Amino acid sequence: MKRIRAASVQLNHRPGDKAENLATITRFAESAARSQVDLLVFPEMCITGYWHVRKLSRRDIERLAEPVPSGPSVELLVSLSSRFDMTIGAGLIEQGDDGRLYNAYAVAMPDGRVARHRKLHCFISPHMSSGNAYTVFDIPQGARVGVLTCYDNNLVENVRITALRGAEVLLAPHQTGGCSTPSPRCMGLIDPSLWEAREKDPDAIEAELYGPKGRGWLMHWLPSRAHDNGLFLVFSNGVGPDDGEVRTGNAMIIDPYGDILAETWKAREEIVTADLDPAVLERCTGTRWISTRRPELYGPLAQRTGNETDVRDSRFDFGSETTDG
Repeated sequence: MKRIRAASVQLNHRPGDKAENLATITRFAESAARSQVDLLVFPEMCITGYWHVRKLSRRDIERLAEPVPSGPSVELLVSLSSRFDMTIGAGLIEQGDDGRLYNAYAVAMPDGRVARHRKLHCFISPHMSSGNAYTVFDIPQGARVGVLTCYDNNLVENVRITALRGAEVLLAPHQTGGCSTPSPRCMGLIDPSLWEAREKDPDAIEAELYGPKGRGWLMHWLPSRAHDNGLFLVFSNGVGPDDGEVRTGNAMIIDPYGDILAETWKAREEIVTADLDPAVLERCTGTRWISTRRPELYGPLAQRTGNETDVRDSRFDFGSETTDG
């Protein structure tokens, strides 16, 4: 891996307004280029919008969806990538060539290539399918990169497999925080009026973004994904209103020891930037641990226990609408 400059954006998308969301992405790309960023990461489904999709009919979702990589949104990402010599990732709804709809994440590279990740644990709509493949690839700037979208990162097996496939940097686009969930000590809803009053009273809303409904929840698990697998992690998230909920932002970049290189908990759209030093990867804890694995013992990980649950049943099983990614 070469030394690269990474940036993560927290973005407040407009539901269904792809033109406006792409304009925001373009503005951040221009800003990142001025800071000589090599790798720019935007949130899950930030091009199409996220939480409102749960209410849409299949026909309405199909109107938002595009093929990847030939659709106009990804073509714009490719154009920006070439223009700024920058690898750029952003999320959208994909109309697959198999006729299915996917929560997809497209990574455009300045050499014209596009990597696509289909979220492995998609629950936003019964009209959308989950992907069945891991996504690991080399970027022209000199790093091996993996992608896992929101809930994908919650399962430790997904991050470990991504690391075993050689990922040095994990892109972790999300739409999370400020959610009602089945777990009584996990996140919780944020009063939208606090966001609306953010200019007069920024401390009140930022206490929520920093606290157990946002950053506090992430700190229970997110740094360990980087630490235990010996990789850099770039966390990008929505921020602000998302169809009745308030996303908590907390854009951050984490190193292979689980230390935070850059972060924000500001109640606004923002970009954070950090240099990823490959020397940190050398003999880091996670890499050493992985090297001492005993795969012959791990067969039970690939066997069903009988307790497996569909992700939608798990996320919506207590009588109200919930999300954590």
